[in-house]
Amino acid sequence: MSNVPLSYIARNLTARKLTTALTAGGMALVVYVFATVLMLSAGLEETLVATGQPDNVIVIRRSSQTEVQSGVDRASAAIVESLPDIATGADGRKLISKEPVVLISLPKRDSGKASNVVIRGATQAGLELRPQVRIVEGRMFQPGTSEIIAGRSIANGFRGAALGETLRFAQRDWTVVGVFDAGRTGFNSEIWGDAEQLLQAFRRVAFSAAIFKLADDSRFDAVKEQIESDPRLQLEAKRETLFYADQSAALSKFISYLGITISVIFSIGAIIGAMITMYASVASRTNEIGTLRALGFSRASIMVAFLGEALLLGLVGGLIGLVGAAFMQAFSISTMNFQTFAEIAFGFTLTPGIIAASIAFALIMGFVGGFLPAARAARMKIVDALRAA
Repeated sequence: MSNVPLSYIARNLTARKLTTALTAGGMALVVYVFATVLMLSAGLEETLVATGQPDNVIVIRRSSQTEVQSGVDRASAAIVESLPDIATGADGRKLISKEPVVLISLPKRDSGKASNVVIRGATQAGLELRPQVRIVEGRMFQPGTSEIIAGRSIANGFRGAALGETLRFAQRDWTVVGVFDAGRTGFNSEIWGDAEQLLQAFRRVAFSAAIFKLADDSRFDAVKEQIESDPRLQLEAKRETLFYADQSAALSKFISYLGITISVIFSIGAIIGAMITMYASVASRTNEIGTLRALGFSRASIMVAFLGEALLLGLVGGLIGLVGAAFMQAFSISTMNFQTFAEIAFGFTLTPGIIAASIAFALIMGFVGGFLPAARAARMKIVDALRAA
């Protein structure tokens, strides 16, 4: 005989509204945590990967993991600048920016707690290399002055970093003359000023990195080989997108591992709840199971029917949890990146992969929670089931 109709399976869930709602709610909470953690990790990766441009190359000291750890002296920077593969701007100048990058400590606007913030020495070429950056308040800093511009996240989150305010660091007062928005990238968590002024203020003799745009993107491997094989240089070249993606690796893995561990622990409770619900369903429908068997439905059909109920329960919980997690895309958080030791703001990103993983996780919880009750229902003998009524 054919399998038990799907409408019958769904109707049995709606007949027990309270227990179904409680069990689905527990699963929804677990899926919400699971999806939110994955969204947080994806948001961090998206923020840092989007910080780089695919045809930009960043040159740092060999074996350095971050710009803050790196040092590129002026002689080395000049050699890099002489490469023929660097693109030129509209004014005929090469699109290369030699930038110092320093960490300073600033108090947060709400709590007063100090956190590290990136100060970047920028140039006109540096702005052209980052088309995602645009001034949204005030104006650009004047070269040769103690003027700075702050990323939107820094201006909103730290004292003294808003338009018209003054920050004191490197034994100088710096006036914030502009606020810039860089989309959902890491530059939103930085403060920019004139490169030469920052070198002098921090008493630095070397830049942290040199960033340039390739005239021909396909020439990257050849340019990388030329830089890294030059005996005069102790430098390495990376695509800017890869460099910033590497910056997210440690924190992203930590968030993912921690979140998945918590989700798995919570899922045990949700599975037990689903199991209790399905056992109660089997116990209250003993006569019904016997009738189905008497009508010719096989043991396998009975098992599939109860497993279907559990899977449908998991699917409902998964969809509710995903809807709740989707609303988190309207928020952003700020935390310290383990690799750069600097504050970075990023949002939650929901991707098709996260949706698929969350639904699969919910269905697995439903399957595990419903398997034993379904097996019990399938093992019932027709005579015993009808006599139990």
